[in-house]
Amino acid sequence: MKNLIKYINTNVLFKVAHLNSATIVTKIIAGILTSKAIAIFIGVEGMALIGNLRNFLSASQSVSILGSYNGVVKTIAKFKDDSIKLSQTLSTAYYLCFFSTLIVSFLCYYNAQFVNDFLFSSNYNFAYIIKIMALALPFYALNMMSFSIMNGFSNYKMLLIINIIGQILGLLITLLLIYQNHIDGALIAAVIAPSLIFLITLVGIINRRNLMTYIKTDHISFDILKSFGPYAAMALVTAIALPVISIFIRNYIIAEVGIKEAGYWEAMNRISNYYLMFITSVITLYIVPRFSEIDSKKEFRKEVFGFYKSVMPIFGAGLILLYFLKPLIVPLIFSDEFKPVEDLFLWQLLGDFVKVLSIVIAYQFLAKKMFTHFIIIEVFLVIMLYISSIYLIDVFGVEGAVIAHFLSYLMHFGIVLLIFGSSLFGIIPQEDK
Repeated sequence: MKNLIKYINTNVLFKVAHLNSATIVTKIIAGILTSKAIAIFIGVEGMALIGNLRNFLSASQSVSILGSYNGVVKTIAKFKDDSIKLSQTLSTAYYLCFFSTLIVSFLCYYNAQFVNDFLFSSNYNFAYIIKIMALALPFYALNMMSFSIMNGFSNYKMLLIINIIGQILGLLITLLLIYQNHIDGALIAAVIAPSLIFLITLVGIINRRNLMTYIKTDHISFDILKSFGPYAAMALVTAIALPVISIFIRNYIIAEVGIKEAGYWEAMNRISNYYLMFITSVITLYIVPRFSEIDSKKEFRKEVFGFYKSVMPIFGAGLILLYFLKPLIVPLIFSDEFKPVEDLFLWQLLGDFVKVLSIVIAYQFLAKKMFTHFIIIEVFLVIMLYISSIYLIDVFGVEGAVIAHFLSYLMHFGIVLLIFGSSLFGIIPQEDK
């Protein structure tokens, strides 16, 4: 992995790697402290309800910006020295997000009771939480729009600092609300914390307030809108399908096994998210840009197997360590009430290991703009995840959900290998060497 070492030493993204690491560590610490507070003040049942709200919020946020974040970043980076194209990009992105956010907020606010019944069942009355979320959503959209502008202009340092401060602010507000209002406080914190970062992002906007003059209604461009399309489609499929399927699976566990078991599954997902932040950060910062640069099967093969040889053994060893430390980890992050979560570790860890093996190769879809392949495979993944989860939950209880997680990503890995099999294992033509 000589290219990885060279990349670390020279690339601008890695010149702020210490800040990126600090951002990830801050997110993990904030997540663990929040989980601890939920475990102490709310309990297992509350964990399941919060999980459903978090998934719905994630999907709503993605729809509100129409998954356009990456498309905006890439387009701004491409046209940042062309004032006309830059104005068209900013104008199109701004009004696109403005109207889509308005529609999502309107639908959520006036269908709050329906959403409440879907997420929490008619036994709970948290419709007012959905209305608060609808009111907070435009601030989230503005924040992501600002982030995409800073990212497009390579203002990574400001971006990471805002993220760190935002995580700390969100954590303090979340802990205060959970302490004062328990489940209601946790749900309110979940929907307002992502939007509060906009208050900090205003500093970054003020520093570049001249950009506002570029946003004009008559500069909306259909060509720019079309360029957002593939990125938006990929982002929306991933960002909506998986959270929505998670809600369906969690609701099925609640109905067929019990709400406590759904809380255990949510707790296991949280632990998984914490350690996956590290590995996905490495993949995003190195693999995607590197795959975009290379144009030969030989280099692609070299990078994939190089990553497998250098990073995956460390990741695998970490997962093994987590498995044997689970009697300490579960009460540390949650409480003794969450002890049954330990039974879910094996299949979740195996699934996450296969998941990383798979997504390393699958990022080639993004790098080479193989949008159709990406969407079809992602849709297949969520369908298989749902079908296998329902079947295995009936057989094994809540453990069936984590077994389904492993089997789904194993099939995903198999399909990805099938698609890129010739590049990874086939004979490389002489001209491609």
